[in-house]
Amino acid sequence: MRNSILTSLFVTLLACGNAVAQQGRDWDAVALTIYPVAGGVYYLEGTGGNIGLSVGEDGIVMIDDQFAPLTERILATIAELDDGEIRFLINTHVHPDHTGGNENLGKMGIAILANDRVRVRMVEEMNPDEALPILTYSDTTTVHLNGEEVHVFTVPPAHTDGDSFIHFRGADVLHLGDVFRTNNFPYIDVSRGGTLRGTLEALAIAIGMSGPDTLIIPGHGVLASREDVVEFRDMTLIVAERVESLVREGASLEDVLAAGTTSEYEAQWGDPERFLRGLYVEVGGE
Repeated sequence: MRNSILTSLFVTLLACGNAVAQQGRDWDAVALTIYPVAGGVYYLEGTGGNIGLSVGEDGIVMIDDQFAPLTERILATIAELDDGEIRFLINTHVHPDHTGGNENLGKMGIAILANDRVRVRMVEEMNPDEALPILTYSDTTTVHLNGEEVHVFTVPPAHTDGDSFIHFRGADVLHLGDVFRTNNFPYIDVSRGGTLRGTLEALAIAIGMSGPDTLIIPGHGVLASREDVVEFRDMTLIVAERVESLVREGASLEDVLAAGTTSEYEAQWGDPERFLRGLYVEVGGE
C-alpha cells in the first residue's frame, strides 16, 4: 500500500512539474517537419514524440500528437501534406509528450485508440474525458485504410505498462513509440509500470519482425533500421548487466552513477542518469 501511495504521489508531482515546465515555452518557435518514410507513411518531427502518419484517399491515421499548444500548427502542417480527414489517432503510450494533443483532437470527434492500460492511467492522472481513448484493446487491433493494414499490438511492459507498436504492413514500417529511440538512452518509467525485462522483450519482438528493408520510426530521433534496434538492444543489455553486477557487490545508486557504466555510449545516446536510475531499481537496488 505504501509503495502504491508513493508511486501515485510521484506521478502527480511529475505531471505538475511537466505542466509548469511547458508554461513559459515559445511554441511558435518549435520547428515542425514532415519526413517521407515509405508508401503513404510519413513521420512528423517537432518537440515530443515523433508523430506517425498514414495518408491516402480514405483519410489519415495519426500516431501520437505531442503537446496541446502545438495542435493547431501540427494540423496545419499535416494539411500541407494531405488535407484529408484524420480518421483515427493511436496513442503508443500514456506520456504527455505523446498524448498532450488528445483533448483537442478528441473534441474534433477524432477516434482515439490505445491499449486498455493507457486509458486507465489517463483516468488516474485526471485527464479530461475528451482526451481519453474511446476504443481500447488488450492485445491487438488493425485499422484498414488507404489499402494499408495498420496493425497495432501490445508489447510487454517496457517503457511503460501500456506500450504499443504499430506496423504499417504494406509499407513495412514500424513505429515503436518510446521503447526505442535513436538520440537517448532507454527510459524505463517504473512509476508507470515500465520494466527492463519488458524493454528487452519488446525490442526482441521488433528485431524479430523486421527485415533488411524494414524502416523504423523511433519515439524520438531519426528514421532507423533493424540494425539500429539491435545496437540499442545490445547496449541496453550490456549496461544492465554492468549495473546488476555493481548492485550485487553492494553499490549504492551514487556508486552506480559514478562508475562509468555507459561511458563508451554517451557520445551517441547522451546523458545516462535517468536510464541508470531506472536500471538500479529494476535490478534490485534500494
